[in-house]
Amino acid sequence: MRQTFHTSGPVLMGDQTNSQEFHLSLEQITQAPADCTLRYLDFHGTQAKLGVEYSGTAPFTRDGIKLSPAPEQAAPLQASWCVTLLSPSASLAQLQQLMRFFDGQQWTLVAADTLAQRPECTVIRFQIEGDLNFDRARLSCLRVADQLGADLVIQAAATQRVPALAGFDMDSTLIDAEVIDELAKITGIGDQVTAITQATMAGDMDFCESFKRRMALLKGFSEKRLAEIAQELPLKEGAYELLTALRALGCKTALLSGGFTYFAEFLRRERLPLDFTYANELKFAEGALTGEVVEPIIDGDRKRKLLTEIAEKLNISLERVVAMGDGANDIPMLNLGELGIAIHPKPKVRMQAPQAINLFGLDAALYLFGLNDRQIEKLG
Repeated sequence: MRQTFHTSGPVLMGDQTNSQEFHLSLEQITQAPADCTLRYLDFHGTQAKLGVEYSGTAPFTRDGIKLSPAPEQAAPLQASWCVTLLSPSASLAQLQQLMRFFDGQQWTLVAADTLAQRPECTVIRFQIEGDLNFDRARLSCLRVADQLGADLVIQAAATQRVPALAGFDMDSTLIDAEVIDELAKITGIGDQVTAITQATMAGDMDFCESFKRRMALLKGFSEKRLAEIAQELPLKEGAYELLTALRALGCKTALLSGGFTYFAEFLRRERLPLDFTYANELKFAEGALTGEVVEPIIDGDRKRKLLTEIAEKLNISLERVVAMGDGANDIPMLNLGELGIAIHPKPKVRMQAPQAINLFGLDAALYLFGLNDRQIEKLG
């Protein structure tokens, strides 16, 4: 999973670092005057178990004990909503700010448990109750996430389960590239095509029209060169791990792309455990692209329609469907089923998607399915 920031906490060169667990009330946690690195939080009832690392003076006046081992599985759900903090540098100050945010929203913290407690990735799931409007709550969480330097995801507690079907965009989601832009760079028209792609993914240009314009610019591109490019496409961080885990959990997966079947099929055949692939057909003549398109073009609405059709074919209710993507043409399917997770999204998409992960790889979605690191490790 992607690490963006350094571990927080007042750890100084030459100072001894202490790792301890404190048993405290939520009020005592919020009133601690000193910051330190946060390892975990476990809260069920009246007191919380707080694992921290610090140097110098302890953040609390009471004595601490040895850190507890990570739990074998995530805690049972007790509330209507879950708010998940995914931090690359978790600190007590982050936790305090988040608890003040909950109070300000008049959300009651019912329980909390830690799904990941690694130095580069701390994931804490807060179970809350409150009379909330999801869209307003989602936008509020995004604002706080920016202040914290972390991801903060809200979802209905009922969606904290493994999906039965997951749909994925390809370019900049499963792979760390926009294929059509890579082809354009090779032909010397990279800047021109990239500008069209960026406008499209940001939602400033109709996808079908932009696709036709970009394809026309690629007329004459060699089919042989396509095969070489397919071998070089980098996978997005966490893509293989997520898809492998979903297969082990019995979830069906589908690639739904406004890109090309040539590359989608290569990924399914050679790189990723995918069950279904849908993308745009390339048209060739004498071993080169003609620049023409094969209708119908897979745009945002068609992605949503195809994912719906797969669910119907497999007799899967939309409540068990998850979608993941990054661009404006993914928004329709992101708003289709159980969860719609924007991965490293464009700003407009982040504001419109039900959920968003900006600082970690695709496999961070497993935490939103209610799994902790110990459970995820067993899937490998």
